[in-house]
Amino acid sequence: MTEYIIIVALVAVAAIAVYQYFGQVLRSQTAAVARELAGEDGTQQSKSAKTAAQGAKSQTKAKSLKSFTGNASGSTR
Repeated sequence: MTEYIIIVALVAVAAIAVYQYFGQVLRSQTAAVARELAGEDGTQQSKSAKTAAQGAKSQTKAKSLKSFTGNASGSTR
């Protein structure tokens, strides 16, 4: 039983980390779905999710592994 509790806790922590990693896109999409399920208009939240996704895409193009390692010259240490 203890092993199952540990596994569930690890899955929960991983889910929280993934949710935070994807950030604003997931929050906006979740808000849009919640508003649509409530019978309201979720267009604004959908537009916000699209904007956040485009911002994340441009950040991804701007960064590479060299950006994080600091070895832009290609030398090994």
